[in-house]
Amino acid sequence: MQDAEKIQDRLVADRKVRAVAQAGSYGTDEAWAGSQPTLVAFERGLLSPHTETRAGVTVHRFPYEKLEAWRDWDTAREEAPIALLATSRVAYDPTGNYGRIQRTLWNLNAERLAAHREDLLNQAAARLETARRTSTGPGSGMQEQLLALAEARAVAVDLLYPALLTHLHGWPEFEIRLPHAWRAAAGLRFPKAVYHLDNLYGFGGEAEARRVLLATRGLGLLDQEKRARAAFQAGYYDGAVRYLRDETARTHSKDLERWAYLSSARRDKLGVLLGVTLSPLGPAALAIAGELLVDAREGR
Repeated sequence: MQDAEKIQDRLVADRKVRAVAQAGSYGTDEAWAGSQPTLVAFERGLLSPHTETRAGVTVHRFPYEKLEAWRDWDTAREEAPIALLATSRVAYDPTGNYGRIQRTLWNLNAERLAAHREDLLNQAAARLETARRTSTGPGSGMQEQLLALAEARAVAVDLLYPALLTHLHGWPEFEIRLPHAWRAAAGLRFPKAVYHLDNLYGFGGEAEARRVLLATRGLGLLDQEKRARAAFQAGYYDGAVRYLRDETARTHSKDLERWAYLSSARRDKLGVLLGVTLSPLGPAALAIAGELLVDAREGR
Protein backbone atom coordinates (compact mmCIF):
# COMPACT_ATOMS: atom_id res chain seq x y z
CA MET A 1 0.00 0.00 0.00
CA GLN A 2 1.66 3.18 -1.20
CA ASP A 3 -0.18 5.33 1.34
CA ALA A 4 1.59 3.49 4.17
CA GLU A 5 5.01 4.16 2.62
CA LYS A 6 4.16 7.82 2.06
CA ILE A 7 2.95 8.30 5.63
CA GLN A 8 6.05 6.58 6.99
CA ASP A 9 8.29 8.76 4.84
CA ARG A 10 6.47 11.90 6.05
CA LEU A 11 6.91 10.84 9.66
CA VAL A 12 10.62 10.16 9.21
CA ALA A 13 11.08 13.54 7.48
CA ASP A 14 9.23 15.42 10.25
CA ARG A 15 11.81 16.93 12.62
CA LYS A 16 9.42 16.55 15.55
CA VAL A 17 9.33 12.78 15.08
CA ARG A 18 12.22 11.00 16.78
CA ALA A 19 11.39 7.34 16.12
CA VAL A 20 9.18 5.34 13.76
CA ALA A 21 8.39 1.61 13.64
CA GLN A 22 6.06 -0.70 11.75
CA ALA A 23 3.69 -2.92 13.72
CA GLY A 24 1.31 -5.77 13.00
CA SER A 25 1.54 -8.35 10.23
CA TYR A 26 1.30 -5.97 7.26
CA GLY A 27 4.49 -6.14 5.21
CA THR A 28 5.70 -9.37 6.84
CA ASP A 29 5.59 -13.06 5.92
CA GLU A 30 2.55 -13.36 8.22
CA ALA A 31 0.52 -10.79 6.25
CA TRP A 32 -2.91 -11.67 4.91
CA ALA A 33 -5.65 -9.91 2.94
CA GLY A 34 -6.96 -8.14 6.03
CA SER A 35 -3.62 -6.91 7.37
CA GLN A 36 -3.71 -3.18 8.07
CA PRO A 37 -0.64 -0.94 7.87
CA THR A 38 0.22 0.21 11.39
CA LEU A 39 2.94 2.61 12.46
CA VAL A 40 4.32 3.65 15.85
CA ALA A 41 5.84 7.13 16.24
CA PHE A 42 7.41 9.11 19.07
CA GLU A 43 6.98 12.83 18.59
CA ARG A 44 8.07 16.03 20.29
CA GLY A 45 5.31 18.32 21.54
CA LEU A 46 2.72 15.63 22.26
CA LEU A 47 1.16 15.81 25.70
CA SER A 48 -0.45 12.36 25.64
CA PRO A 49 -0.62 9.29 23.40
CA HIS A 50 -3.22 9.15 20.67
CA THR A 51 -4.11 6.96 17.72
CA GLU A 52 -5.36 8.05 14.31
CA THR A 53 -6.31 6.23 11.12
CA ARG A 54 -6.09 7.86 7.71
CA ALA A 55 -6.29 6.27 4.26
CA GLY A 56 -6.36 2.86 5.93
CA VAL A 57 -3.12 3.47 7.85
CA THR A 58 -3.16 3.53 11.66
CA VAL A 59 -0.54 5.57 13.50
CA HIS A 60 0.02 5.23 17.25
CA ARG A 61 1.68 8.45 18.43
CA PHE A 62 3.49 8.81 21.75
CA PRO A 63 5.23 11.75 23.45
CA TYR A 64 8.94 11.93 22.74
CA GLU A 65 9.71 11.87 26.48
CA LYS A 66 8.41 8.29 26.70
CA LEU A 67 11.12 7.16 24.29
CA GLU A 68 13.64 7.54 27.09
CA ALA A 69 11.37 6.87 30.06
CA TRP A 70 10.30 3.47 28.76
CA ARG A 71 13.87 2.23 28.64
CA ASP A 72 13.26 1.58 32.35
CA TRP A 73 11.38 -1.70 32.75
CA ASP A 74 9.46 -0.71 35.88
CA THR A 75 8.17 2.43 34.14
CA ALA A 76 7.43 0.61 30.88
CA ARG A 77 5.36 -2.15 32.47
CA GLU A 78 3.19 0.44 34.23
CA GLU A 79 2.67 2.77 31.27
CA ALA A 80 3.78 1.38 27.94
CA PRO A 81 2.00 -0.78 25.35
CA ILE A 82 4.82 -3.26 25.80
CA ALA A 83 3.54 -5.92 23.38
CA LEU A 84 3.25 -3.30 20.63
CA LEU A 85 6.78 -2.05 21.29
CA ALA A 86 8.31 -5.52 21.60
CA THR A 87 6.88 -6.85 18.34
CA SER A 88 7.25 -3.75 16.13
CA ARG A 89 9.97 -3.34 13.50
CA VAL A 90 12.05 -0.19 13.85
CA ALA A 91 12.33 1.93 10.71
CA TYR A 92 13.85 5.14 12.13
CA ASP A 93 15.63 5.46 15.46
CA PRO A 94 18.41 8.08 15.43
CA THR A 95 18.71 8.14 19.24
CA GLY A 96 18.79 4.35 19.51
CA ASN A 97 16.28 4.48 22.36
CA TYR A 98 13.58 2.48 20.58
CA GLY A 99 16.11 -0.30 20.08
CA ARG A 100 17.10 -0.10 23.74
CA ILE A 101 13.45 -0.44 24.80
CA GLN A 102 13.10 -3.52 22.63
CA ARG A 103 16.30 -5.13 23.92
CA THR A 104 15.04 -4.62 27.48
CA LEU A 105 11.77 -6.37 26.61
CA TRP A 106 13.43 -9.17 24.67
CA ASN A 107 15.92 -9.92 27.44
CA LEU A 108 13.75 -9.85 30.55
CA ASN A 109 14.91 -12.43 33.08
CA ALA A 110 12.63 -15.05 34.65
CA GLU A 111 12.18 -13.02 37.83
CA ARG A 112 10.94 -9.95 35.99
CA LEU A 113 8.65 -12.00 33.78
CA ALA A 114 7.18 -13.72 36.83
CA ALA A 115 6.56 -10.35 38.51
CA HIS A 116 4.89 -9.03 35.35
CA ARG A 117 2.75 -12.16 35.15
CA GLU A 118 1.68 -11.71 38.77
CA ASP A 119 0.73 -8.08 38.10
CA LEU A 120 -1.51 -9.15 35.21
CA LEU A 121 -3.06 -11.95 37.25
CA ASN A 122 -3.77 -9.68 40.20
CA GLN A 123 -5.49 -7.16 37.92
CA ALA A 124 -7.54 -9.98 36.41
CA ALA A 125 -8.53 -11.36 39.81
CA ALA A 126 -9.68 -7.93 41.00
CA ARG A 127 -11.82 -7.36 37.91
CA LEU A 128 -13.39 -10.83 38.11
CA GLU A 129 -14.22 -10.30 41.79
CA THR A 130 -15.84 -6.95 40.99
CA ALA A 131 -17.87 -8.61 38.24
CA ARG A 132 -19.02 -11.32 40.63
CA ARG A 133 -20.26 -8.74 43.11
CA THR A 134 -22.04 -6.57 40.56
CA SER A 135 -23.33 -9.06 37.98
CA THR A 136 -24.26 -12.19 39.92
CA GLY A 137 -26.34 -13.06 42.94
CA PRO A 138 -29.98 -12.54 43.90
CA GLY A 139 -31.94 -10.31 41.56
CA SER A 140 -29.53 -10.59 38.65
CA GLY A 141 -31.17 -10.96 35.26
CA MET A 142 -30.19 -11.39 31.64
CA GLN A 143 -28.45 -8.04 31.43
CA GLU A 144 -26.16 -8.94 34.33
CA GLN A 145 -25.48 -12.33 32.73
CA LEU A 146 -24.38 -10.62 29.51
CA LEU A 147 -22.30 -7.99 31.28
CA ALA A 148 -20.50 -10.73 33.21
CA LEU A 149 -19.79 -12.61 29.97
CA ALA A 150 -18.41 -9.46 28.31
CA GLU A 151 -16.16 -8.75 31.30
CA ALA A 152 -14.93 -12.36 31.48
CA ARG A 153 -13.94 -12.19 27.80
CA ALA A 154 -12.23 -8.82 28.21
CA VAL A 155 -10.23 -10.03 31.21
CA ALA A 156 -9.26 -13.23 29.40
CA VAL A 157 -8.00 -11.47 26.28
CA ASP A 158 -6.49 -8.31 27.79
CA LEU A 159 -4.86 -9.82 30.88
CA LEU A 160 -4.90 -13.62 31.08
CA TYR A 161 -3.73 -14.39 27.53
CA PRO A 162 -0.74 -12.01 27.90
CA ALA A 163 -0.03 -13.54 31.33
CA LEU A 164 -0.01 -17.03 29.79
CA LEU A 165 2.50 -15.94 27.15
CA THR A 166 4.97 -14.76 29.80
CA HIS A 167 5.79 -18.44 30.37
CA LEU A 168 7.06 -18.47 26.77
CA HIS A 169 8.59 -14.97 26.90
CA GLY A 170 6.10 -14.16 24.18
CA TRP A 171 4.04 -11.08 23.43
CA PRO A 172 0.41 -11.13 22.30
CA GLU A 173 -0.89 -9.85 19.00
CA PHE A 174 -4.34 -8.32 18.87
CA GLU A 175 -5.21 -8.62 15.22
CA ILE A 176 -8.55 -9.92 14.07
CA ARG A 177 -6.95 -13.39 13.80
CA LEU A 178 -6.51 -13.54 17.56
CA PRO A 179 -7.99 -16.98 18.37
CA HIS A 180 -5.81 -18.52 15.67
CA ALA A 181 -2.79 -16.67 17.08
CA TRP A 182 -3.31 -17.88 20.64
CA ARG A 183 -3.71 -21.47 19.45
CA ALA A 184 -0.50 -21.19 17.42
CA ALA A 185 1.46 -19.43 20.17
CA ALA A 186 0.31 -21.35 23.22
CA GLY A 187 -2.01 -24.19 22.21
CA LEU A 188 0.56 -26.98 22.22
CA ARG A 189 2.18 -25.96 25.51
CA PHE A 190 -0.97 -24.92 27.36
CA PRO A 191 -3.96 -26.78 25.92
CA LYS A 192 -6.15 -26.37 29.03
CA ALA A 193 -5.74 -22.61 29.10
CA VAL A 194 -6.36 -22.20 25.37
CA TYR A 195 -9.44 -24.42 25.62
CA HIS A 196 -10.83 -22.02 28.25
CA LEU A 197 -10.21 -19.08 25.91
CA ASP A 198 -12.09 -20.84 23.11
CA ASN A 199 -14.91 -21.89 25.43
CA LEU A 200 -15.63 -18.31 26.48
CA TYR A 201 -16.43 -17.29 22.91
CA GLY A 202 -18.63 -20.14 21.70
CA PHE A 203 -16.86 -20.52 18.38
CA GLY A 204 -18.71 -22.46 15.72
CA GLY A 205 -16.58 -22.33 12.62
CA GLU A 206 -17.89 -21.17 9.26
CA ALA A 207 -21.59 -21.62 10.08
CA GLU A 208 -21.44 -19.47 13.19
CA ALA A 209 -19.37 -16.82 11.40
CA ARG A 210 -22.07 -16.57 8.72
CA ARG A 211 -24.79 -16.12 11.36
CA VAL A 212 -22.81 -13.44 13.18
CA LEU A 213 -22.03 -11.48 10.02
CA LEU A 214 -25.71 -11.43 9.04
CA ALA A 215 -26.70 -10.19 12.50
CA THR A 216 -24.62 -7.00 12.17
CA ARG A 217 -27.15 -5.40 9.83
CA GLY A 218 -28.95 -2.42 11.29
CA LEU A 219 -26.71 -2.15 14.35
CA GLY A 220 -24.22 0.47 13.15
CA LEU A 221 -21.37 -2.01 12.75
CA LEU A 222 -20.50 -1.29 9.12
CA ASP A 223 -16.74 -0.88 9.63
CA GLN A 224 -16.56 -3.90 11.91
CA GLU A 225 -18.59 -6.01 9.50
CA LYS A 226 -16.24 -5.08 6.66
CA ARG A 227 -13.16 -6.15 8.62
CA ALA A 228 -14.83 -9.33 9.85
CA ARG A 229 -15.91 -10.23 6.31
CA ALA A 230 -12.29 -9.96 5.15
CA ALA A 231 -11.32 -12.43 7.88
CA PHE A 232 -14.20 -14.72 6.91
CA GLN A 233 -13.17 -14.71 3.25
CA ALA A 234 -9.59 -15.57 4.26
CA GLY A 235 -10.83 -18.53 6.32
CA TYR A 236 -10.38 -16.97 9.75
CA TYR A 237 -13.92 -17.83 10.82
CA ASP A 238 -13.29 -17.82 14.55
CA GLY A 239 -11.33 -14.60 14.18
CA ALA A 240 -14.33 -12.91 12.60
CA VAL A 241 -16.59 -14.20 15.38
CA ARG A 242 -14.22 -13.18 18.21
CA TYR A 243 -13.83 -9.71 16.76
CA LEU A 244 -17.55 -9.10 16.31
CA ARG A 245 -18.42 -10.49 19.74
CA ASP A 246 -15.93 -8.12 21.41
CA GLU A 247 -16.82 -5.13 19.23
CA THR A 248 -20.53 -5.66 19.91
CA ALA A 249 -19.92 -5.66 23.66
CA ARG A 250 -17.78 -2.53 23.34
CA THR A 251 -20.04 -0.49 21.07
CA HIS A 252 -23.40 -1.63 22.49
CA SER A 253 -22.64 -1.65 26.22
CA LYS A 254 -25.66 0.60 26.82
CA ASP A 255 -27.88 -1.98 25.12
CA LEU A 256 -26.54 -4.66 27.46
CA GLU A 257 -27.32 -2.47 30.47
CA ARG A 258 -30.94 -1.95 29.36
CA TRP A 259 -31.51 -5.37 27.82
CA ALA A 260 -35.03 -5.82 29.16
CA TYR A 261 -36.18 -2.64 27.42
CA LEU A 262 -34.92 -3.52 23.93
CA SER A 263 -37.20 -4.71 21.15
CA SER A 264 -37.25 -8.46 20.62
CA ALA A 265 -35.73 -8.03 17.14
CA ARG A 266 -32.80 -6.04 18.53
CA ARG A 267 -32.28 -8.55 21.36
CA ASP A 268 -32.27 -11.40 18.82
CA LYS A 269 -29.55 -9.76 16.71
CA LEU A 270 -27.43 -8.82 19.68
CA GLY A 271 -27.90 -12.30 21.11
CA VAL A 272 -26.49 -13.88 17.94
CA LEU A 273 -23.57 -11.43 17.89
CA LEU A 274 -22.72 -12.10 21.53
CA GLY A 275 -23.19 -15.85 21.20
CA VAL A 276 -25.86 -16.12 23.89
CA THR A 277 -26.87 -19.67 22.98
CA LEU A 278 -23.30 -20.96 22.57
CA SER A 279 -21.36 -19.23 25.34
CA PRO A 280 -21.38 -19.55 29.13
CA LEU A 281 -23.25 -16.70 30.80
CA GLY A 282 -22.96 -14.89 34.11
CA PRO A 283 -21.32 -16.95 36.89
CA ALA A 284 -20.37 -19.72 34.45
CA ALA A 285 -18.36 -17.31 32.30
CA LEU A 286 -16.65 -15.83 35.35
CA ALA A 287 -15.86 -19.34 36.61
CA ILE A 288 -14.18 -20.24 33.32
CA ALA A 289 -12.13 -17.05 33.46
CA GLY A 290 -11.18 -18.00 37.02
CA GLU A 291 -9.98 -21.42 35.84
CA LEU A 292 -8.02 -19.73 33.06
CA LEU A 293 -6.40 -17.47 35.66
CA VAL A 294 -5.20 -20.52 37.63
CA ASP A 295 -3.92 -22.20 34.47
CA ALA A 296 -2.10 -19.03 33.40
CA ARG A 297 -0.46 -18.79 36.83
CA GLU A 298 0.63 -22.42 36.83
CA GLY A 299 1.49 -22.58 33.14
CA ARG A 300 -0.66 -25.51 32.12
